[in-house]
Amino acid sequence: MRHLKAFQIFHIAATSRSFTEAATKLCLTHGAISKQIKVLEDYVGKPLFVRHGRHVSLTSDGETLAHYTQDAFRTLQAGIDKVMTSSHTAIDVSCEPTLTMRWLMPRLVDFQDQHPDIDVRLSTAGGPVNLQRAGFSLAIRRDDFALDQDYDKVHLVEEWVGPVCSPEYWQTVCPSEPNENASLKASPLRLLHTHTRATAWKTWATDAKQTVLLDGQHRHFDHFYFCLQAAIDGLGIAIGSYPLVKDDLARGALIAPFGFIPSHHDYVVYKERHTDDLQHTAFIRWLQQQLSQMIPTDSIN
Repeated sequence: MRHLKAFQIFHIAATSRSFTEAATKLCLTHGAISKQIKVLEDYVGKPLFVRHGRHVSLTSDGETLAHYTQDAFRTLQAGIDKVMTSSHTAIDVSCEPTLTMRWLMPRLVDFQDQHPDIDVRLSTAGGPVNLQRAGFSLAIRRDDFALDQDYDKVHLVEEWVGPVCSPEYWQTVCPSEPNENASLKASPLRLLHTHTRATAWKTWATDAKQTVLLDGQHRHFDHFYFCLQAAIDGLGIAIGSYPLVKDDLARGALIAPFGFIPSHHDYVVYKERHTDDLQHTAFIRWLQQQLSQMIPTDSIN
């Protein structure tokens, strides 16, 4: 289209009280504004402004044109915003705190090595989430709650759980190697509980047919992360989610004397419906690949 510069100047002048004010907004001279308005008036063949001394007002034709230029520049700005947003390489991810600290953060460097152009920004939170209101692209959760929002729910991995404790603690209560016939001869177990997974021990004991263990001592913690750290420190035995304890099992900080069983819950990603952002897809696929290794292969059932 011809005279795009003139249309931009007209758009600004139409919302100004004078050409002088429009010139100040555009960092141009009064004469430059007047010249471009004259070019546009010659182009459309009609006057667009009425001069009132130092002030101007739109003619009826000017008001009609201003309506369309306003829509046009608003649409153009929306397009610019869309391009800038789509080229932004940050993914804002909400993830459960313990999963973030004990599993995701130690592995995130692998994703960054594979995708150096994508910046993953983590925030820790659990339970229900409103992605748009909180400003998140994705939310990684254990699916143990109801969610009101209609999000896409992407499966990551089935969760397996089992009692975990330090080798030193186990020796104090059962001076034998952990195996499928583990028996407690020295003293009852001190069961470590967390308020964020209040029924973890009861659910596991019922599913594993080990309800006799519930007769032990009990100690409670406010958060799951503290509960697992207490187990590492030898304060008792906790129900561990396999992805959250796998590294500690591998380095011998924890043992799982009764193995692991399915918890009837999954780790999932929530995302807005009908969105196919390539960066989000890359991150979700990486999560699935990494978490596919988080199913125990030698569990005692």
